[in-house]
Amino acid sequence: MAKALDFLRRKERGRRVFGPNRLVRLAAVGAFSVLAIVSFRAPPVEAGDRSARIASALAALGHRTGKEPGREYKQKVANKKVDQDVRRLCKAARKGNADAQFDLGYLYAVGRGVKRDEALAAAWFLKAARKKHPQAQNWLQRLQVKPRNKVDCLLSNSRSADGERRLAAHPAKGPIADMVRNLAPKYRLDPDLVLAVIEAESNFNPNALSPKNAQGLMQLIPATAVRFGVENVWDPEQNLRGGMAYLRWLLDQFDGDIELALAGYNAGEQAVHRYGGIPPYHETRDYVRRIALRLNL
Repeated sequence: MAKALDFLRRKERGRRVFGPNRLVRLAAVGAFSVLAIVSFRAPPVEAGDRSARIASALAALGHRTGKEPGREYKQKVANKKVDQDVRRLCKAARKGNADAQFDLGYLYAVGRGVKRDEALAAAWFLKAARKKHPQAQNWLQRLQVKPRNKVDCLLSNSRSADGERRLAAHPAKGPIADMVRNLAPKYRLDPDLVLAVIEAESNFNPNALSPKNAQGLMQLIPATAVRFGVENVWDPEQNLRGGMAYLRWLLDQFDGDIELALAGYNAGEQAVHRYGGIPPYHETRDYVRRIALRLNL
């Protein structure tokens, strides 16, 4: 009898451990554990890992779409860096820095980040060689190509860095301003540049006469008027045409460098050549500074 009672007690304990209610509770605990594991969130990615995470996401997107935006993104970043370097070197090279001229030549000679252009490279090497750069002449001999007639600063997309420059709009209005805006494109000039020069020269007075006998809107001296075919300097249109022709000539002479062209307009191109940049004259430097501020150069 005792053995039978003991057997029944063990059987009853088994029902309590593995009975239906206990099994339900165990199943609920297991399900909760699974949900907890699934819903577990990893700690936030540190800032240093952010670029890797973005690159991974881009790569995954490229895998799904069949494209490679990750590679395109990297190329855009690289092109932006190259273009920044080109603009920086170009500004220094335009001002006569031989090292910058050589660096631009090397850039186009090897095609590092930009389209390879040996003729353009030779043009920059030639400028550096004229400044006695120690390596420029060697590179000229190595290339053995005819240099371009004019240097340029081409970006990664082969567009000219100079062509992207946008001058601040000049607020001038009236008949003279309208005439300038109509004539300037014929001389390949930005009307805002011409208007800024007129403002600095005569403040839009067609009858202005300086102590140095500079005359009219663009303050042409008699020799410059004759040089560019101006018969009547007091005629606004003739004066504008003569001044624009001279300004265009100066920009071509100084490879598109606006500040050097302005210095030449004020002090004469020979002074710019003599000093290898903007002459150290207070009047000329103030003149260039005022126009540069007006145009946001």
